[in-house]
Amino acid sequence: MTRRRQVPRGWRLAAVVLSVLLTGGSPAEAYLKVGISTGTQHVSIRWAATPVRYYVNEQALPGLSTTDYRAALDHAFTAWQDVGSSTIAFQFAGTTSGSPLDADGLTALGFLSRPDLDRVLGSTGFIIDTVTGEIVEGGILFNTIFPWSTASAGEAGKYDLESIALHEIGHLAGLGHSALGETELRAGGRRVLATESVMFPIAYSAGSIAGRTLRADDIAGVSDIYPESGFRTSTGSVTGRVTKNGQGVYGAHVVAFNTATGKLVGNFALNSAGEFAIAGLDAGSYLLRAEPLDDADVSAFFPEDAVVDVSFQVTYLERLAIVPRGGNVGPFDIKVAAR
Repeated sequence: MTRRRQVPRGWRLAAVVLSVLLTGGSPAEAYLKVGISTGTQHVSIRWAATPVRYYVNEQALPGLSTTDYRAALDHAFTAWQDVGSSTIAFQFAGTTSGSPLDADGLTALGFLSRPDLDRVLGSTGFIIDTVTGEIVEGGILFNTIFPWSTASAGEAGKYDLESIALHEIGHLAGLGHSALGETELRAGGRRVLATESVMFPIAYSAGSIAGRTLRADDIAGVSDIYPESGFRTSTGSVTGRVTKNGQGVYGAHVVAFNTATGKLVGNFALNSAGEFAIAGLDAGSYLLRAEPLDDADVSAFFPEDAVVDVSFQVTYLERLAIVPRGGNVGPFDIKVAAR
């Protein structure tokens, strides 16, 4: 299955090395985020000021009109900007002839032919202040080796530009990948059956427009990075540990299911103690589920050298977690068994 990739690890621009890590795990964090290593600490990356000004390269459009291309990008940026609990904002600043990979001081989007990335529809990269985590410049490329569409109802055999742009703009804002999705293994890769997050790393099949709508998981993530006034006091969080034989389970995926609304928000156990935190939750009762990351490529979520435990059974917390408005519930211990 063709995949969307997040920011490339080790991409060098203007002598700046992006050491891309995935951070989280404290009660203040709600989502798998992109971050950088600063000595002994990890810093989540973010834009220091908004709106984020972006430029569009309109060259090499694979069968798309400039008007439709720009409209698809505008819809995707607007979807993130319209999240009421987040302050993230974007502003079209003009066109550019530069590549989205150029270190030219511009945050740009554009099409490039990248046959070497034969499983990557889109990719996002950054130049980052390695002390503060501030994003200085970004870029999004769409791979012209794949067929593309901007049709309102989708187009058979072609990938929906708006859907892929929505995913990549999430990375541009600082979000990592979400594991809230189901796939089936088929010849050539995995096919997406359903997702509860635009930030799921595997794209829907060509012709689908199912990835055009932000879900609760996406909204919690971008609101956690760029919180609107009152977001922290109007939502709550849940914390705990995932353990197996008394030891923490690094990389366990934990999902909070709102029993009243059906909304799902997830995160991971992100340290050796198996500790997790899921914030940005509406007040109410939640069912907690811990599961192994065995339905996608582990490297889409964690550094390639990370040792992620996927050898355990799906396990539910035996009680409901009642999340308070403006507070935290927990910590809970979800004890999983080996399989």
